[in-house]
Amino acid sequence: MRVVTGLLAAIFLLGHVAASHAVVRIAGDRGGRIGTYVDKYQDLRNSGQSVIIDGLCASACTIVLGAVPHNKICVTSHATLGFHAAWDMGPDGRAVTNPEATHMLYLMYPTPVRRWIKRRGGLTRHMIFLRGRQLSGMYRPCYLDAQASSAH
Repeated sequence: MRVVTGLLAAIFLLGHVAASHAVVRIAGDRGGRIGTYVDKYQDLRNSGQSVIIDGLCASACTIVLGAVPHNKICVTSHATLGFHAAWDMGPDGRAVTNPEATHMLYLMYPTPVRRWIKRRGGLTRHMIFLRGRQLSGMYRPCYLDAQASSAH
């Protein structure tokens, strides 16, 4: 009985260790409602999980940059961040820029990202993309192939 109890305790402990090192991969995320992403990424931050950005992360998806600690985010060569002003639906059914939400969104970003956005004219109706060398200069690279091969 003691052996079984010890084995169950070890399995339980290893399960928690594995969970604390879990990774969330972001790719092909075009964004959505700001509030949904704030909640999602607060939960992610509280979980202690790391984030791999391995493709498109646009619009509200980019809130991850302010919600998750910098040292928990890495980017691959495929990572692309897309930024634009926040908007609401106007009474006529057309998109209308929301200056307050845009300012709040801008303040969520880390300083290097805000500087990059400002140099490109700020958050406007038009999407601007951060990728390649500029992005990898702000975030550590993920080495997915090296991680996969070291796991075998």
